[in-house]
Amino acid sequence: FDSVKDYFDAFLLKKPQGEIVEGFVKMGKGWCSDTGIYEFTMGATGDKVKARYSYVYVQEDGVWKIQHHHSSVMPEAIAMGKPITESEVRDLFQLWNGALATMDPKQVASRYAKNGVLLPTVSDVPRTDNAGIVDYFTNFLKLKPQGEILESNVIVGANWAQDAGLYEFTMGAT
Repeated sequence: FDSVKDYFDAFLLKKPQGEIVEGFVKMGKGWCSDTGIYEFTMGATGDKVKARYSYVYVQEDGVWKIQHHHSSVMPEAIAMGKPITESEVRDLFQLWNGALATMDPKQVASRYAKNGVLLPTVSDVPRTDNAGIVDYFTNFLKLKPQGEILESNVIVGANWAQDAGLYEFTMGAT
């Protein structure tokens, strides 16, 4: 009982408001089941969480009680982050440009995903791991580059985003 109480105490701190999106009810003699999908809006944060649910109710002494309850977050809600906006995608370039300004190749390389690929501006060697990306920026940063986006074409997908276009570097060392 204590672990169930602890779960609901923590859940209620989020101030959830639930709504059944899709429900299927079956009834029998002295029992009833309700299965489907519900969505909670967390009043504390505004976040929305969609989940599958199942309840089995039984009648005890003339009162309907929960015999079984299961709830699990929809798999796609687990895998998906909050959607990123086009503006936020464009702002990512400024984070990368700011990393260039530090003149620290490791800081610039940290902006790349673990399996990221860099097709460098002034090299014909693709960089496919962190060590290769650090190596490239070790030399490139000597030129003191700062980038400016000239054309941006943002596409946002499920847990990914792309900003393809043209940018131009101003080299501080030239």
